[in-house]
Amino acid sequence: MARNVDLLELTKSLVAIPSHQAPESEGVDAKAAGDAIERWLREHTDATVERDGAPDGGNVIARKGRYDGASNEGDTPSLGLVGHHDVVPPDESQVTDDGEYVVEERDGRLYGRGTCDMKGPLAAAMIAFATADVPDDRELVFASFVGEERGGVGARWAIENGFELDRAVVTEGSTGYSEPGVIDVAIAHKGRRGSTVVATGESAHASELGRGVNAIYRATAAVDLLRNFDFPTTSVLGHEVAGSIAVTEIEGGTAMNVIPDRCTVTVDERTVPGERAPLEKVEALDGVTVTVDQDLPPMACEDAAFADQVLEIAAEEQRAVVDDGGPAHVVKPHATDAGWLSERAGTDCVIVGAAENGEAHTEDESVSIDAIERSVDIYRRVLETA
Repeated sequence: MARNVDLLELTKSLVAIPSHQAPESEGVDAKAAGDAIERWLREHTDATVERDGAPDGGNVIARKGRYDGASNEGDTPSLGLVGHHDVVPPDESQVTDDGEYVVEERDGRLYGRGTCDMKGPLAAAMIAFATADVPDDRELVFASFVGEERGGVGARWAIENGFELDRAVVTEGSTGYSEPGVIDVAIAHKGRRGSTVVATGESAHASELGRGVNAIYRATAAVDLLRNFDFPTTSVLGHEVAGSIAVTEIEGGTAMNVIPDRCTVTVDERTVPGERAPLEKVEALDGVTVTVDQDLPPMACEDAAFADQVLEIAAEEQRAVVDDGGPAHVVKPHATDAGWLSERAGTDCVIVGAAENGEAHTEDESVSIDAIERSVDIYRRVLETA
């Protein structure tokens, strides 16, 4: 695709809008970014545009095709582009004196908070949705959720309130897995389950061991179990997905001469579709409880034909930049809203986006302009032909 000035201007305008979840005293959330997306869709498409009641200003959802404005009449197959317009808090170098985000263009890249995660890919999706021809008997959907960076707040709200989608391209990063600069197609990603293990005992003076029960010893018994669990693994469309489990924090004790009566252990588990570590074995230990603090689901695409077709389109649209090695089906290590769509809405998802691994959430976050331009063509062709 030729250099698309409209895409650049749209991306820059979205990136400049603060949309991180800030303390109430700062009064910043994703509403202003959602307002801009909603306004653009109403001005540039004939789609039905909805702003729902999700927290942080609401999700923006647009539909066109065989859609009557209230329901998907006749079970018309739906295919969508899904992203999010919230971001993580910016580094102070990424904010102007008047509170907007800094956006800079240099050396073929856009720099600024949210350029790659994910307002660049989101702008590409907006233009692709606006310009795509709707196939007969097809509903096309665009959705930009809030609260993805806070555990999928917007996606969960939408799904709980009836949002459905048969197949989706989630526009998170998938670039550079097969070779640098190439937009790949992720057919699975890991989830994350974060847990707190609490071991309790009875305090006593350290000189009288028999009068107390050492909570740290109980906690270390739990750690021994955790470190010897087999990592869960599975296969998605022929690709191995391997999870992990790690103890990341431990805290206990009050003084050097007191038997501790409490010890807490933080556990980070990367989950895979259909498999989890048996935390119930830890909770079966005397004086030990386990609380799951966060559980972001993994994603697995079960529609091989859809995944193959998207990969074929990605390859055809990148012939000028791809060597023999890519693009490819890949596994993404990070959880996204695709997990909620897959697990709770039954949506077959793939992930296709311009962001490169390691760019998001950094103080020098950036995205390749060429990659977001290629994304427009990939997304448009998927909507029209997949």
